[in-house]
Amino acid sequence: MFTGLIEEVGVVDNIVQTGQNGQITIRCAHVLEDARIGDSIAVNGVCLTVTSIHDAQFTADIMAETFASTSLSQLKPNDPVNLERSMTATDRFGGHIVAGHVDGVGEIIKRTTESGAVNFEVKFTDDLLRYIVKKGSVTVDGISLTVAHEHADRFTVAIIPHTLKETNLGSKSVGDHVNIETDIIGKYVEKLLQPTNRDEQSEEMIGRLLEKTKGGKGNV
Repeated sequence: MFTGLIEEVGVVDNIVQTGQNGQITIRCAHVLEDARIGDSIAVNGVCLTVTSIHDAQFTADIMAETFASTSLSQLKPNDPVNLERSMTATDRFGGHIVAGHVDGVGEIIKRTTESGAVNFEVKFTDDLLRYIVKKGSVTVDGISLTVAHEHADRFTVAIIPHTLKETNLGSKSVGDHVNIETDIIGKYVEKLLQPTNRDEQSEEMIGRLLEKTKGGKGNV
């Protein structure tokens, strides 16, 4: 699990795709201080497993589904990427619950500056926008952000200068794609409110009993 607080901006050393799968190698420093093979590191919000560590870089495998559902396939050597190690039990919880499981890819359609902050307007998949609410949390390329506005097919986040400086958002412009992970709590609430098969079976059984009861009264 992650919190969406970026620890370091790494640089893509190499990314290769062989068939449907591939590998990515990233140059970095801070996140490797206590890293071991098998650890999880979020790369632009995508939870990846470290498969090798050498000097000041690490390598991770990328599966076909990850290539298909995130923006990692668009990365090139020397591109900056946001990095965060998985949290420990003693870490401060400064962001929000981030699983590192990207829901989809958004497109930056507008970038404006207002009152010292930079507003990014992001177009996103219509069927996932129901999980994005004004003043709620959203993860953009692994960064925990607060939704400033939400519309039918897009949402806006306001980025303070510190976040622009310490993440890859400072280099993002209109037309760029970003990984989006919506708030997992909303998805769990929606799931729990949906009727289960057992509920449907119970309702069906009650309906049959009521029909039999009506039939019995009619025969008296």
